[in-house]
Amino acid sequence: MTTKTKLKPIPNDLADFRNKMGLNQSDFWSRYGVTQSGGSRYEAGRNIPAPLKLLLRLHLNGAISDEALQAARAK
Repeated sequence: MTTKTKLKPIPNDLADFRNKMGLNQSDFWSRYGVTQSGGSRYEAGRNIPAPLKLLLRLHLNGAISDEALQAARAK
């Protein structure tokens, strides 16, 4: 038997969500490989690419840890 995991959607207001976490744009968006200016555009309403949406959704739901994100970004 398989079970489906329900993931919460990405918050509609990412800037508000980020601010509630106490993070600036650089700190929040760099986790996902996005520049501060790119994150600013997404927060202003620009469409977020599907791979980034997936990464955000998995991370914000706890399916990917901060440590895993950091390790994946390590060179």
